[in-house]
Amino acid sequence: MRRFIKSPFLLIAIYTLSMALIFACKHEDQIIESAGIVVKRGDAVLLPGNMTTGNANEWKLDKVHSNVMWQTAYMGAAGLLTGRFNQFGMANVTDDKAVNYTTTGQPLKDADWAFYENDPTKTFFNGYVQINTSNTGEPGRDNGCNITTLGTVAIVSGVQNLTTTNLAKITTTKVEYDPASAGYLVTLNLTFKGGLAAPKTISIPAKLSYVPRRTVQIGTGTGYDVFGLQLKFQFNCRDFGIVSTSVADKIEIECNMNFNNK
Repeated sequence: MRRFIKSPFLLIAIYTLSMALIFACKHEDQIIESAGIVVKRGDAVLLPGNMTTGNANEWKLDKVHSNVMWQTAYMGAAGLLTGRFNQFGMANVTDDKAVNYTTTGQPLKDADWAFYENDPTKTFFNGYVQINTSNTGEPGRDNGCNITTLGTVAIVSGVQNLTTTNLAKITTTKVEYDPASAGYLVTLNLTFKGGLAAPKTISIPAKLSYVPRRTVQIGTGTGYDVFGLQLKFQFNCRDFGIVSTSVADKIEIECNMNFNNK
């Protein structure tokens, strides 16, 4: 009789413990499943070299199919003001190179960058835009209030103006894996004069995405490889002496750089 009385309690205890373990395992799985991120990275090493035409190991910036865009809230409260910069590049514009260039092409070789997919400590890039080439699609604004607001000068036909008055440039100081995505976290220096008496440099965070290399072919032409880098960041224009009330404090920048090995 004593064994018969004890066995139901033993069965109940075993059942209760089993159910507790089942629910605990299910709960743990749900947390892992909802928070887990599977990141697959390749081992691509992409470098500009001397950018020799026909050298498939040397990557060239495809400026025609790239862009640098900006946006900010109109009056700091209404819809977005948007635009792009018509002239930009991926070169390190040191002080001795910050001059006017009489050319309609790229004034400097777009070769100051490197991308290592699985070793971000080796990845770096430099970039710049010519401020007076901001293009909103409204010529009256681009050639008028934008020039004074941004503290620059009007475009001179046939001249690429890389002087400090007309230059905003970035250079990376750190690139690392983004633990929340397949992208990268970047720390960069932004240098810009704006409405100040002299250029100012501030450190800001950014996010970098890699669009993997692939082969393309147009019509019957010879195939070639392409890849892309997308950089996004924002900054406070008041840090650079921009006082216009037409734009919000925050300016968002998106750089879409496409490369090929033709």
